[in-house]
Amino acid sequence: QVQLVESGGGLVQPGDSLRLSCGASSITLRYYGVVWFRQAPGKDREGVACISSGHGSTHEVVADSVKDRFTISRDNAKSTVYLQMDSLKPEDTAVYTCAADGTYSCLDYAQKTVFDYWGQGTQVTVSS
Repeated sequence: QVQLVESGGGLVQPGDSLRLSCGASSITLRYYGVVWFRQAPGKDREGVACISSGHGSTHEVVADSVKDRFTISRDNAKSTVYLQMDSLKPEDTAVYTCAADGTYSCLDYAQKTVFDYWGQGTQVTVSS
């Protein structure tokens, strides 16, 4: 059974950095577009960033709300997608979840609801 596994969450102070990882055990993740979502208590789910599928060049897109602070990337050798989060703010506190869909370009990623695979989520808490 294919499973996406997120890691790297935790409790940090404002201004700190975290790097979240989304790994896949039995699929070749480079063939999948991957989206990071987040959801804070009482709020709607938000699409944070997306990286398209591809063998060579890929397309990355980051939400305006986290632009210039968050970066998405992938390591194909490790079949892992990363979300680098810098200058974290209390409003970044949420459960972060990754989702993967085959041969996906990141079109309308924030509104996309159907994916081949989902992770379980990792908690990020930013608090002083």
